[in-house]
Amino acid sequence: MLLLFSLVAVYTERKVAAFVQDRIGPMEVGYQGLLQTVADLLKLLQKEAIVPAAADKVLFVWAPVWMLTTVLAAFAVLPVTNAWAGAGTAAGVLYLLTFTSLKTLGIVVAGWASNNKYARLGSMRAATQMVAYEIPLGLSILCVIVVCQTLDLQIISAQQGPGLWAWNVFRVPPLLLVYPIFFIAALAACQRAPFDLAESESELIGGYHTEYGGIRWAWIMLTEYSMVLLMSLLGAILFWGSWNTPFFDVGPCPLGTWTSGAAGTLAGHLWAGFWLLSKALITVAIKMWIRWTFPRIQFDQLMCLCWQYLTPAVLTLLLLVLGWCAWRLP
Repeated sequence: MLLLFSLVAVYTERKVAAFVQDRIGPMEVGYQGLLQTVADLLKLLQKEAIVPAAADKVLFVWAPVWMLTTVLAAFAVLPVTNAWAGAGTAAGVLYLLTFTSLKTLGIVVAGWASNNKYARLGSMRAATQMVAYEIPLGLSILCVIVVCQTLDLQIISAQQGPGLWAWNVFRVPPLLLVYPIFFIAALAACQRAPFDLAESESELIGGYHTEYGGIRWAWIMLTEYSMVLLMSLLGAILFWGSWNTPFFDVGPCPLGTWTSGAAGTLAGHLWAGFWLLSKALITVAIKMWIRWTFPRIQFDQLMCLCWQYLTPAVLTLLLLVLGWCAWRLP
């Protein structure tokens, strides 16, 4: 599923970039260029996987595998519907944050093992960036945990339905101000423009993956797009009602109440999955639009944004959320 999503996302992003820059984008391979990303994948699969002579060969080869594995493992705890909860765990939020942080370790190892000054600079940027963005990211998620009183993502999802006004951002209005902070920190966690300082092709050629090519470079790109989807799904689960429909109906999966038997259950699951995925894909589209609209910020500006603005703001909002919960919620 993630491979299919990445193929579609790369094509979509090229078209979005072309639209923003008044171009037409890929057009030659397949109808309207639909098969261009498939052709690129086949090309990458056929390329020789070159390891630089001065690189640490073992770490160089395994760093992309580590990055991809940690992001894939983080998907395990995401609930898809009210019954399909994935690997349900009472500490799902901590599990997910842990594995997304471990991805940065793979970036650091990839940059160091390449024995390339640009790759090493990119990896050091990624490590420093992680220390900065994880504070507002964790505090914004803590605001939701204070409201829901649980770390279980499935329970957080179940508390937000049925109906639009049961979603966290509407149930607790201060969370409407928390979500932009979460969104910005998640954008930095995904290493996406304007926070793609670990790659920064105008300064560091390709950053931490400068020396990578072929299938290993494809793994790194798959990791990047999987991370974008993961953080978009997490935002939808924590703030925007997860798999719950915005319509007021009986239960979180209204189609399941219209029919009976296995068909009704399947219809309910598909309906719930549709709402969760659609919310996440809207966020993915916004991130693509931002990438091709805003210029890359400087590294010191990112540090200033995270430490001097986002962190004090989210701490203030955390106090507001605590006050709201003490006043309004039972």
